[in-house]
Amino acid sequence: MIPRIVATPLAGDARPRTLALRRVSADVLAAVLPGPGRDRLGAGEGLVVTTGQQPGLFTGPLYTIYKALSTIAIAARLERERGGPVVPVFWVAGDDHDFAEANHAEFLNSGGDPARIVLRERPPEAPQLPLWRERCAEDVRAALDQLRTGTPETEFKAAVLRWLEAAYRPDASLSDAFADALNALLGSRGLAVFKFHMPSAKRASAPLTLKGLDLTLPDGLTPVLVEAAQGRDRLRADGGAFVTRRSGERFTRAALERLAAEQPERLSPNVLLRPVIEAALFPTVAYAAGPAELEYFPEAAPLYRALEVEAQPAVPRWSGVLVEARVDKLLEKHALTLQDLQGPPGALEGRLVRETLSGELAGTLAALRSGIDGDYRRLAQAVEQVDPTLRRTLESARNAALAGTHDIEKKLVASLKRTNETLLGQIARARAAVFPTGRPQERVLTLASFSIRYGPALLDELATEVARWADAS
Repeated sequence: MIPRIVATPLAGDARPRTLALRRVSADVLAAVLPGPGRDRLGAGEGLVVTTGQQPGLFTGPLYTIYKALSTIAIAARLERERGGPVVPVFWVAGDDHDFAEANHAEFLNSGGDPARIVLRERPPEAPQLPLWRERCAEDVRAALDQLRTGTPETEFKAAVLRWLEAAYRPDASLSDAFADALNALLGSRGLAVFKFHMPSAKRASAPLTLKGLDLTLPDGLTPVLVEAAQGRDRLRADGGAFVTRRSGERFTRAALERLAAEQPERLSPNVLLRPVIEAALFPTVAYAAGPAELEYFPEAAPLYRALEVEAQPAVPRWSGVLVEARVDKLLEKHALTLQDLQGPPGALEGRLVRETLSGELAGTLAALRSGIDGDYRRLAQAVEQVDPTLRRTLESARNAALAGTHDIEKKLVASLKRTNETLLGQIARARAAVFPTGRPQERVLTLASFSIRYGPALLDELATEVARWADAS
């Protein structure tokens, strides 16, 4: 049975902008992977809806797929409304150098417990290479084996592993592997996968990137990075030249202009300049954004103005959670909501175990506490008439008596927990499925975790749900 799909809407303005149709340049088109989306981009003038994400192992967390499906659905709706071509585009941010965020994938193992696969660690002293330079290498074979041995045997497992193995090859960069996997998964649905790290795309963006050198952000740095001795590094204006933040290397403007012409892949925009460049390269009517992007997009407003680029609106992507049948069964049996599973481990377990106390025992404990409280209150009134200085002594005795009843209850609950291990295990696994490591499911678990269990029908159901959401937006 396909998991129940529960939408968790993000706040934000969902209105795309009005924009004239425009043709995408040949340099930009050359950096788009083959597929129906690329064909439509190259067919003539049109519009695009975009989204983007830094690469991740095995396509990263679920929200990456949700962003892509949101872009497809919004583009389809706008095309129907406007009567002209609107193509969904996924910007693969291969320039990103945060390897610790991209080097892992998390899934639910055969027992329903969370498991983590790490490709490898980057030494702290190593250069901060962009992900398009980080090869999957032989480490990816072990990573795939972990996914193979850690997940349940199903009729869908072989196909999911073939999909990932075809993209995540030892000779592929992490960025290219991510792009290929995404293209294989959603290219047939019209998604155009754009690899900004390719030289042709960097050449197309070079004029705006170089103009970004004239801008200084509140942190004192420009919004431009260069790949230097210590990897990808922010540039700071220093007189007539520019100095890298970490390595302290000095570049003249002429040297950076030569890089833009001869090695354009070594220059890249920061997170605020990137959407400005996107709006210049593509006729973008909307960007499907997650919570963090919705917050920082407004911060880029001064860059749009300075570079004379019309800003595309950031609209909320679809957000949701997959609720498996075993989780639904537990929720229904104990009259719980999904949010009940979000609390700290132990709180819900204690509550449910307390509810298993017999009515007589629970009533007796409550009556005992009430009696202690009432008796000490009456005693306090009498003592007040005799010796008011004994008030604190009396309060301490009352508190000690009440604490004794709580100790009894704690020991009873601990005993009941030992006899309710099955229930506690079910709660732990339900929490791991919905809020793994205490975070929303979509920010942790990879699509493969669910595709192995439920097959391609799950993606179909997600696409249908996201399309329904887009049509109602």
